[in-house]
Order: sequence, then structure tokens, then C-alpha cells
Amino acid sequence: GGGFCRYSVDAVWMIPHFEKMLYDNGALLATYAQAALATGDGYYAEVAGRIADWALREMHSPAGAFHSSLDADSEGHEGRFYVWTPDEVRALLTADEYAVFAPRFGLDGPANFEGRWHLRVTRGLDDAAALAGRELPDARTLIDSARAKLLAARGARVRPGLDDKVLTSWNALMIRGLAIAARSLGRTDLERAATGALDFIRRHLWRNARLLATASGVDARLPAYLDDYAYLADAILELQQLRFEPIELDFARQLLDVLLEHFEDRDNGGFFFTADDHEQLIHRTKSFGDDAIPSGNAIAAFVLQRLGHLLGETRYLDAAERTLRAGWTGMHDNPQAHVTLLSALEETLHPPQTVILRGDARVIEGWRNQLARLYAPRRLLLTIAADATGLPPALADKAPRGEAVAYVCEGGSCCAPISSLSELIAALRQ
Repeated sequence: GGGFCRYSVDAVWMIPHFEKMLYDNGALLATYAQAALATGDGYYAEVAGRIADWALREMHSPAGAFHSSLDADSEGHEGRFYVWTPDEVRALLTADEYAVFAPRFGLDGPANFEGRWHLRVTRGLDDAAALAGRELPDARTLIDSARAKLLAARGARVRPGLDDKVLTSWNALMIRGLAIAARSLGRTDLERAATGALDFIRRHLWRNARLLATASGVDARLPAYLDDYAYLADAILELQQLRFEPIELDFARQLLDVLLEHFEDRDNGGFFFTADDHEQLIHRTKSFGDDAIPSGNAIAAFVLQRLGHLLGETRYLDAAERTLRAGWTGMHDNPQAHVTLLSALEETLHPPQTVILRGDARVIEGWRNQLARLYAPRRLLLTIAADATGLPPALADKAPRGEAVAYVCEGGSCCAPISSLSELIAALRQ
């Protein structure tokens, strides 16, 4: 059915803890989609596609946002929804399907979970095909058919409990993953889902120019935290690379302005986890290390730099540098715990590349599709039609010229406009 479980409970990664979390899958969706683009390996694209399909099928609310998690238990037993017996599977599949499926997923071996079988890859597809006397393409077709039948049958079981609350920060991670996957996989349904989730947040979780952290249905509450603001601004920036919306870009700017006004430690650099007008706590924390999710300070530094260069906002760049200086001791002494902050540091030392395409919407969209095939994680690509209005000054200055023109910038330094797609690709490859 796609999607990743939360963690493994054994040393050989055979049995998962069956709970599935939105934040894990949002981050993994982005990573597998990027890996597919970087390597051209269809397997990574397949995994990314299945994560996205799971999220849309299992976690997507009718209102457009994403729920938080699926429990490990159903009917009072961990994993019951997911495990099988050989007889159950044999009854659902044809003999030809079972002959390939059983050795592929361990049904021809001993039970591995409380007397039942948690399906896992135990043989390569080529080995399973050889055991069944099948050519590889035939075996792949039989496996796909078997998976679809089992998924349909599993759907009739008592489902695991759904934590249906909407968390701003976790939705932001999924929006970012969907945006990256939409570009890498060429799937417009993922673009629509990402846009719908952002629209939900803007409608229900943005009040009086401040974010709220959580919603049940459309009933939102609790002042938002650092992660909510930073993750969401980062996700919006990724979405702009799919289709540019000045209103969304301005929303990202507003989010960062709230961070600077209410979360920044102006004396020592970096951002507190809570705002200055939050409920008074015993200790106002400020952390730079990654945990199960990326450091809010690191994502804040990352997106402040990117938007700072894009909009020509030196105060954003200065705040990002103050954050990196504040987190320097942790990066130096324990770098493996500060990977996201190190990524932000890399972009300080080597500013990201920004490509702005202006001109006829149809033409520059074709240019964008060509450039989207190039793996460039440290490039920001915006496609802005000639008739776009409401642009910030730094983007309005990059005026359209003819059918299409590209402005290529490294940090705050831009080269001469480029009006040929072949010249642009050659310049970017350098």
C-alpha cells in the first residue's frame, strides 16, 4: 500500500513498528523523488510514487489537509491490519501469481510475526521469476496484479485508528514532499494536493497575521511554534517552483517576518521554539540539532537565505548568519546531529543559484520542463509570466524580453539575460 512505517523493532529490519507518521513520509517522499531525479533509477521513482499514493489515499482529508498518523493497532492487536497467512493469500491470487509472489515476499518461509507473515522482500524479482519459471517482465506483471488484489482485500479489514488532527508543521513537510515529487515525477495530482493543503492552512490556521499549530476538522487552536513557521515558508518556496503565485510568495514573507519579530533571540542569534507572546513556560528552549524532524532553526536559516537572495532582503540574510553563528558550537562538536544546519551553512558559503524565467507563459513553461529534468538541489527555478502582477521589486526588475528570457543569479550577483534555451542549459551545466 505504500508509505513507510515509523521504525523497525529488530536488528535486521524485518518487522516494523506498524505506526505510520505523516512527517516521516513527507520527508521520505522528498528524498526518494530527489533520488529518482539524480540517478534516473526507476525504483526510486516507484517508491516515491507509492508514498504519494498512500498519502492521498490514507491521510488526505476532504477539506484538503493531511491527517497526522495511522496507529499500529487494529482490533486490539499490533500489525493485524497488515499481516497474512499463505492460505489467505493463495485464496486471493491465481496459481501463477502466487508462484511468483510467495518466494518474492517470504510466504514460502517460516512465519515471522506472531504466527503470521509480515510480507517483506526476501528474494530479488529475478530469483522469484526463475523459481516460478517466468520471464522477468511476466513476473513483474504478476506481482503488480497480486499486489492490487491484496490491497483491495486488505481494504475490507478493520482499519487501524487514524489520528485525524491536522498539524501545521507536519503538513508543511508533506506539502514540500509533494511539490518536489510533482516536479520529479511529472504528476499534476500531487501539485493539486500540495496546493490544497496550503490553501487549508491559509484559510483555517492563519488568523490575525499569526499561525495556529493544529486543527481538528476546521477548528484551529494553539499558537504556532518555530517549526510551523519555518517548515511552511520552506514548503511554499518549493511550491513556487511548480507554479508561481505572488500571493503565496508574500505569505512566505509574512511568515518570516513573524519569525524575526516574535521568535528571534536578538541578543545571541537563532530562534526560540516559542514566540515572545506565547504562554509563559519554565524554560524558553532554543535548539539547533535535528531530531525525528529537522531543526527548526536550521530550516529557518535555510529559507531565510533563499528568500533573502530572491527578494534582496538583507535583513533575512543577516538573521540567517546570526543563526548559523549561534549554532556553530554544536555543528563543530557534533556535526552528525546538525546535518540540516550544515546544509544551511553550505549555502552561506556557496550561495544557491536562482533562475528566473520571464515571458510567454506557454514558452517559459516548456523551458521549465526541460530544466526540471536536471538534478539541481541548490537551484531555485521560478517561472513568471510576462503579465504577472503584484511582484516584489527584486522580481519585477527582471523584466520580460520577447517570448522568453532567463535571469541566472548566484546569491545577489546576476549574469546578463539569456534568451536561448540551449544557451541557458549550457550555462547551467557549467
